[in-house]
Amino acid sequence: MAARMTELLGPALAAGTHTAAPVLVDATLGAGGHSELFLNTFPQVRVIGIDRDRTALDIAGQRLASFGDRIILRQARFDEIGDVLDDLGVITIDAALFDLGVSSMQIDRPDRGFAYAVDAPLDMRMNADEPLTAADVLNTYSHGELARILSEYGEERFAGKIASAVLRERAREPFTTSARLVELLYATIPAATRRTGGHPAKRTFQALRIEVNHELDALRRAIPAALAALRVGGRVAVMSYQSLEDRIIKREFATRVTDTTPAGLPVELPDAAPDFRLVTRGAERPDDRELSDNPRSAPVRVRVIERVDEKDRS
Repeated sequence: MAARMTELLGPALAAGTHTAAPVLVDATLGAGGHSELFLNTFPQVRVIGIDRDRTALDIAGQRLASFGDRIILRQARFDEIGDVLDDLGVITIDAALFDLGVSSMQIDRPDRGFAYAVDAPLDMRMNADEPLTAADVLNTYSHGELARILSEYGEERFAGKIASAVLRERAREPFTTSARLVELLYATIPAATRRTGGHPAKRTFQALRIEVNHELDALRRAIPAALAALRVGGRVAVMSYQSLEDRIIKREFATRVTDTTPAGLPVELPDAAPDFRLVTRGAERPDDRELSDNPRSAPVRVRVIERVDEKDRS
């Protein structure tokens, strides 16, 4: 939905807005595809690209080198957006884009361990410098801890059963590669569920990836930080790919657009008016053309919010 993102964020980045050189934060830079499109579409825009993955930054750096000082790259988690802006001396931004989850580039690199379709090391780190891997989770977490993350982060109904199987198998031999885990999941999840519930490894791999990278905790911190940096008229767009992420975004955005006038008062209080408005009503989904061009976009939900007042920057 790259083209749609330029439409949704375009009003905040168009020439003649509040800043001479509008600033877009690409908080999930990846290989730089979104940034490249924005830099080409809006010749006056400067982009600050953030990613925790050093490999992604190297690839994006080569791809975007021709844009010179219009692109600034930083290795950081997206919840560190405030620190990145402070280091650069940037007080306010015009737009921010979050394309959540694992990138296609990471999925297509078998050695990263994100994909369950190929046998690979159980890594799943978005930043290879961080210590915790998916293998560490499987081999060291207690039954209760494993069951919790599988249930909470993977919404896996057989979390307890899978956790028991993992503990039994790791006592025989520690987990190191994905094929053995996938085999265990096929053996543990009932056949009727396997026939109707998608690939049996999908939910477990999602849960492990979220745990390894602390994705949901980072997201809960990142969105408020981005909203705090927006100028009036600025917009934040979020592309989420599973319900856990989307619920966090929906709740945060709903809070920001709610009038806080106490119930029962005959008029709305000026100071209680919301500082933001929703640009998208509900979650926008990909159209048929997008699905045809990019089947991986099928689960995406897009939500966009705009700052309309700056009385509160907390």
